[in-house]
Amino acid sequence: MDIVPLGPGFVAELRGVTLADVASDDAAYAATRAAFEQHSVLVFRSQQVTDELQLAFSRRFGPPEVTKVGSHGTGTHFVILSTIGPDGKVVPPDHRLSLRSKANQLWHTDSSFKSVPALTSILSARIIPARGGETEYVSTRLAFERLDLALRNKLENSFAWHDYAHSRSQIAADLATPEERAALPPQCWRMVWKNPANGRGAIYLASHAYAIQGMKAEAGKKLIEELMETATAPDTSYMHQWHSGDVVMWDNRATMHRGRPWPAHEPRLMVRTTISATEADGLDTMRLPSSQAAE
Repeated sequence: MDIVPLGPGFVAELRGVTLADVASDDAAYAATRAAFEQHSVLVFRSQQVTDELQLAFSRRFGPPEVTKVGSHGTGTHFVILSTIGPDGKVVPPDHRLSLRSKANQLWHTDSSFKSVPALTSILSARIIPARGGETEYVSTRLAFERLDLALRNKLENSFAWHDYAHSRSQIAADLATPEERAALPPQCWRMVWKNPANGRGAIYLASHAYAIQGMKAEAGKKLIEELMETATAPDTSYMHQWHSGDVVMWDNRATMHRGRPWPAHEPRLMVRTTISATEADGLDTMRLPSSQAAE
């Protein structure tokens, strides 16, 4: 397996290894997992992707999420990201599928709004537009390391609230349905996620974050905005140009990402599997202590 760095201090392409290799071979998995811990975003090109293979590969990294209510793929292990309607035609720009795609164009990390957040997401390209529709990534680990020591220490002991409805309301007031709001109450997570494999910390934030525990609303909002700006500063991102057969996986503990626009009349179909974080991934350090939660 060859590891080819692609981005500004993170992201690598893995060559000489396939999803099937990782799914079936312990050595291939171990090498891929080590590269994942180091580089945060891994690119596999020219894969013969099926739903079954993608899920088998994904399961290597932990328990797969069951897709939430309100998403295309509800009740399965797949999130279908599509602008193609039941009639096979591209939906109009004001359709809910299109609006959800716009919401995914906000900087975020997957599942920070869930009671069990995500370790990694695996996204495969099935139908891609002729231009546009890239996915852009930034390293919140490198962003954390750019902060001064005093702020790093402060963040390590701070907790932020995340809410799915908050991010969706930035696109349309009713984009999060009542069923989604009921199923996905706000969650509170430590603002720095330390990787148990290497001890490196990363800012844990997303467009879902709306408040900081124990901080006045305006001050908390201001700090979140400043940290988001730091994490997404110019010249710190990697933009993935999709080709059919591409598969990209990323560490939700140490990155943020966003989709990029594409011509509204062109179809786009991507399939995502998401793996829940476990105690082995550092989850037990992220929860708000019960003493603070009771305040």
